[in-house]
Amino acid sequence: MTSEGTRPGGSTAETAVYTHGHHESVLRSHRWRTAENSAGYLIGALRPGMRVLDVGCGPGTITADLAALVAPGRVTAVDAAPDVLAQARAYAAGRGLDNVEFATADVHALDFPDDSFDVVHAHQVLQHVGDPVRALREMRRVCRPGGVVAARDADYAAMTWYPAAPGLDTWLSLYRTVARANGGEPDAGRRLHAWARAAGFEDVRCSATAWCYATPEEAAWWSRLWADRTTASAYATLAVDGGHTTPAALASIAEAWHAWGTSPDAWFSVLNGEILCRA
Repeated sequence: MTSEGTRPGGSTAETAVYTHGHHESVLRSHRWRTAENSAGYLIGALRPGMRVLDVGCGPGTITADLAALVAPGRVTAVDAAPDVLAQARAYAAGRGLDNVEFATADVHALDFPDDSFDVVHAHQVLQHVGDPVRALREMRRVCRPGGVVAARDADYAAMTWYPAAPGLDTWLSLYRTVARANGGEPDAGRRLHAWARAAGFEDVRCSATAWCYATPEEAAWWSRLWADRTTASAYATLAVDGGHTTPAALASIAEAWHAWGTSPDAWFSVLNGEILCRA
């Protein structure tokens, strides 16, 4: 995902690079996401017959759930990466959904007329874009008056775990450094309300929910995918090429993830900020 924009206050934003990329270890976590575990704050606002825009749809698991919830309404799902859109199309087809269409798009400049959708949704997108306020303004533009713009983003600084693991402290500090160097804001969850207000929304309902990985199976899954991301994903390449770390240091962080994931006491929580904005 790449995009350009202007930060609040008028300064030009650097191009934002999607820090995670679409390595299998990234999509492993994305495919776990559903409307229930990742968009529960929005479900109550959905009705059959609505038209929905899903921005940054990734492999399409949330998209497909939204399509099922609003049928016979339609969902348009967009992402900047054509390869992942192909996976999303295949997933929707596998579920027998015929009310979804897919297209590439930049959230800063959506190729849709004003007032096109009843709901515009973005999950874990605004933390990665060059100008989240501009993105929200654009999401508002294509949402009909009285419709809903919804966004949910993690807040990395608020992530917490047990037992203590110095290697994971190093991981968190490094990830936040790399994400910001790429033009994003990893602590987006706490900023969603402010960004929405800066984008001109007056009716904003805020909430927060968390993912929690605590069973042995969940801890193993979460630790392995982050260990793999740390050494094999686009994030690893960006971290090294950007001069932020070394392959040896990344290997040490991956080992720390594996060690943490084998603890019988392992517990990890990801805080997510959420906004429902009335257009």
